[in-house]
Amino acid sequence: MRLLVADDERDITKAVKAVLEHSKYTVDTVDNGNDALEYAKTGSYDGVILDIMMPGRDGLTVLQELRMAGVETPVLLLTARGELDDRIAGFEAGADDYLPKPFAMAELLARVKAMLRRRTGYTADTLRLGALSLDCSAYELAAKGRSVRLNNKEFQIMECFLRSPRQVFSTEDLMAKFWNWDSEAEINVVWTNIANLRRKLAQLDADVEIKSIRGVGYQLEERSC
Repeated sequence: MRLLVADDERDITKAVKAVLEHSKYTVDTVDNGNDALEYAKTGSYDGVILDIMMPGRDGLTVLQELRMAGVETPVLLLTARGELDDRIAGFEAGADDYLPKPFAMAELLARVKAMLRRRTGYTADTLRLGALSLDCSAYELAAKGRSVRLNNKEFQIMECFLRSPRQVFSTEDLMAKFWNWDSEAEINVVWTNIANLRRKLAQLDADVEIKSIRGVGYQLEERSC
């Protein structure tokens, strides 16, 4: 899943980004309200962590403009302003949750997960297709009594495939979903990660494969007998 973090305190942004990426999220960061609005309006994020006190537009204004534009991406307000009136204003503007600073990183992570679950509905910790399973807590792919651990990008791509089996994803789709906009990565990183996943599926002797749809993209499906 892809998140946007908007906060002008660089130390907080760096720490939040590290915690979220460790939990296998893809994270983009901005340090002002104008960029936050521009990025979030793309609709390419599963969730936004938004500070209220920022240069340019303040967080509440960003949130109000997003909702007026029809953007329903869940938003967690992250701010030093913790008074009741501020929290009410945030919820009335369309916030999904509110966490005042200072905060514990464990609580932030728990709130982000809860916010995303509420928006998408109940999500199992283990995803399955055929005899293949992905443990979303341990980041392990398993089949026929064997298991392999996935790195960050491998996990994100496989999770995406397993949540939408038989859907075709282009290389550009995967690049946009799982690499930051400010990343210097080139398109061949997608091919490399697909190749690694295919190798790990072969190690597991899985009955699932990543098929190439010529000129279109990639699709996860069960192998025919």
